[in-house]
Amino acid sequence: MRWSLLLLLSFSLFTLSCGKYSFTGTTLDPTIKTVTVNTFTTSAAGGPANLTLQFTERLKEYYQRYTNLKVVPSNGDIVLEGSITGYDVLPVAATASDQAAQNRLQVTVQVRFSNAKDETKNFDQPFSFYQDFPANQTLTQNETRLLPKIQDQLVLDIFNKTAADW
Repeated sequence: MRWSLLLLLSFSLFTLSCGKYSFTGTTLDPTIKTVTVNTFTTSAAGGPANLTLQFTERLKEYYQRYTNLKVVPSNGDIVLEGSITGYDVLPVAATASDQAAQNRLQVTVQVRFSNAKDETKNFDQPFSFYQDFPANQTLTQNETRLLPKIQDQLVLDIFNKTAADW
């Protein structure tokens, strides 16, 4: 009896002393309960026709997966919106004959973030990421492989800026 009481007391103290830890590193105010991710637009030439929809959905899914926030269609406690402003293929490495040895697919997204609970967290800034591919291959040959990686990194960078405050 004494042993089980001691064990119960020890377990209770242990669980009470545990704080809330987040492995994603989120630092969101606990009063923030909802997020709105408005459909991103594009002002960039190029890219798949469904690029804005894909990117918007990836962003929503990331918040659903790694926070306790409810995604709502409007008036969220935090709001993300913006535009894909760049979808560029750039030469990055030259050969001895001044030919491109590698090309780079670079995507730039302008993000406006609003925090209804703490306006000092609001920002409007670009995020950019790229992946390289051999110059002897076309963008079409590489786009389906590179674009998901670029989008995933952009989503992670945006999440870290908005929810993890990195």
